[in-house]
Amino acid sequence: MPIVAQSTETTDWVSRFADEVIEESERRAPGAVTSVATAPVVVVASGLSPSGPIHLGNLREVMTPHLVADEVRRRGYRVRHLISWDDYDRYRKVPAGIAGVDESWAEHIGKPLTSVPAPKGSAFPNWAEHFKAAMVESLAELGVEFDGISQTVQYTSGVYREQVLHAMKHRGDIDAILDQYRTKKAPAKKQQQKAVDEAELEAEEGSGAAGEDDGSAGSAGYFPYKPYCGGCGKDLTTVTAYDDDTTELTYTCTECGFAETVRLSEFNRGKLVWKVDWPMRWAYEGVIFEPSGVDHSSPGSSFQVGGQIVGIFGGEQPIGPMYAFVGISGMAKMSSSRGGVPTPADALKIMEPQILRWLYARRRPNQSFKIAFDQEIQRLYDEWDKLDGKVADGSALPGDIAAHSRAVRTAGGELPRTPRPLPYRTLASVADITAGHEDQALRILKELDPESPLGSVDEARPRYDKAEAWINTQVPADQRTVVRGEPDAELLKSLDEASQQSVRLLLDGLAEHWSLDGLTHLVYGVPKVQAGFSADATPKELPPEIKTAQRTFFALLYHLLVGRDTGPRLPTLLLAVGQERVRLLLGE
Repeated sequence: MPIVAQSTETTDWVSRFADEVIEESERRAPGAVTSVATAPVVVVASGLSPSGPIHLGNLREVMTPHLVADEVRRRGYRVRHLISWDDYDRYRKVPAGIAGVDESWAEHIGKPLTSVPAPKGSAFPNWAEHFKAAMVESLAELGVEFDGISQTVQYTSGVYREQVLHAMKHRGDIDAILDQYRTKKAPAKKQQQKAVDEAELEAEEGSGAAGEDDGSAGSAGYFPYKPYCGGCGKDLTTVTAYDDDTTELTYTCTECGFAETVRLSEFNRGKLVWKVDWPMRWAYEGVIFEPSGVDHSSPGSSFQVGGQIVGIFGGEQPIGPMYAFVGISGMAKMSSSRGGVPTPADALKIMEPQILRWLYARRRPNQSFKIAFDQEIQRLYDEWDKLDGKVADGSALPGDIAAHSRAVRTAGGELPRTPRPLPYRTLASVADITAGHEDQALRILKELDPESPLGSVDEARPRYDKAEAWINTQVPADQRTVVRGEPDAELLKSLDEASQQSVRLLLDGLAEHWSLDGLTHLVYGVPKVQAGFSADATPKELPPEIKTAQRTFFALLYHLLVGRDTGPRLPTLLLAVGQERVRLLLGE
C-alpha cells in the first residue's frame, strides 16, 4: 500500500523529488512496507573527488540530495545520505594556484590521491585528507548530515572484492554495453590515452566524479579493473592476462616497467574503472537518488551507461536529476590564491549558512544560478530579509515559504541565526568605516535604532562578521572608505548659494534626525525642501528633476566627507563619522 506522506509544501522541487524517492523505495520493497516505521532506509548519494579545492559547483552534488533527504526525514522516514569520497582516484594534474604546490608535484601524477603528500604546510597526512577536511567543516556549518565513505578504505580493505571479481567475470558483457557508445575504434594505446584525456577533462570541469575512463582494451582483451603499480604506485598499468578460475592477474606498468602476477581474490591495490565503479556502488549501497552534472547526463556518459551496467551487479539505476552550472558573480583576492575556484568555506566567510542553503534550495537542479562575491551580495541579503519578513507576516508564496524553511532549518532543528539581523549593506558600511574598531562599530550600531539600541556587537553576529569579512576580502583597497581628516576648505569656499543652502539644511536637521531612519528622511528630504516641496512628498508627487538634485546633493556630501563621488549609504556614513565630525567636515 502506498504510504507517501506528502508535504504541505507541494509547490517546490524538493517535495516533488521526495515523493518520487519514497514511491521508488516502496516499489523496491513490495509487500514489506505497511507504515513509515517498517519502510526500508532510503539511501541517497553524492560523490566528491578531493583532487583539489572542492568548489561551489561541487556543492550542488551534495545540496541536491541533502535537501531531498531532509524532506524525506521530515516525513518520518529513515534516511542515509552517503558521500563517497573518491580519494582512491588517480592524481591527474598539478592544480594551479594552490599554495605550497609547484610543478615538482607532477611526479605524483597517476598515484591515488591518498598516496600524494598534502600541500606544504598542511596538518593533514595526504592530499585527499587536506581537501576533504575543509569540505567536511563547511558541511557541518551548513547543517548537512551525511555518512562519509572513503573509497581508499573500501578498496584497500577488500570490501568490494566480490564486486571486482564479478565485474571481471562479466567483462565481456560490460564491454558489449560500452561498445554501443564507442563512436570509433582506435588502437589500444590511443583508446587508453583517450580515456585518460577524458577523465582529466571531466575532473578539471569539477563534476565531482572520477572521470570517464571505461577501462583498458589491450591485446589480452577488455578489463574493467585497473591495478596500481607495485613499483611506482601509479595506475599507468595494463592488464596482460587474467584467469577466471584462479583469479590470477598479470599486469605491466608503462611508467616504470614493473610487472607482476597476483591473485585478484587476495589483491586490494586497484579499483574498477569509473564507468563500472559508479553503477557497482549503486547496486552495493542500494542508492535510490543521486544527481549528476550535465557532463554525466549526456548521451554515452557515465549515468546513461551506468543505467545498463548496474543490472550486471543486480541493482537498479537511481533517480538521477541533472544539475546545472553554478557561477560566481565577482571575486577579488580569493581568485588569485585559489586558482579561481571559490569553495563553500570561501562563501561561508561572507554569508550566513541560511543564505547559502537558500541559493541551492530556491532553484531547481536544472536551473543555473550565480553566487555573489561582489556588490550583488548586498542586494541578495535585501531580498532574503524581505522574504524573511513576508514569511513572518504570512504573506509569502508557498514555494518561497518552502525554500525559506529549507534554508533556516533541517529535520534536526533550526540552524543558528543572528539575533538582530541588521541590513547586511549597513553592517558592511559600518565595518568599512570603522576598519576593525569594534568599540566604534558598537557606537554606530547603537545609534541605528535609538529606541531599541544594540547592547553588544554579538547581537549582530555572525552577520556582522560576514559583512566585515566581505569588506576585507572582496572590496579592493582603492574602494574602501577613508573619512577626511580635515575639511576640504577649497571645495567649501567654491560652493554656490544653492549648495551652501543644502548643506545648511542638512546641518540644521542633524540633531533632530540622528538615527538611521531619521537621517534617511533628512538626506532625501533636503533637495525636496529646496525645490519648494514637503520633505514627506512621495516620488509620484515630485517632478523628475528632483532625483537629479538628490544625486547632485549626495555627490557633494561624499566629496566633503570622503573625497569621492560615491561611498557607503549616506545615513550610515553620517552615523559612522559622528555628529561632531560631520559638522566640522561640512564647514560649520
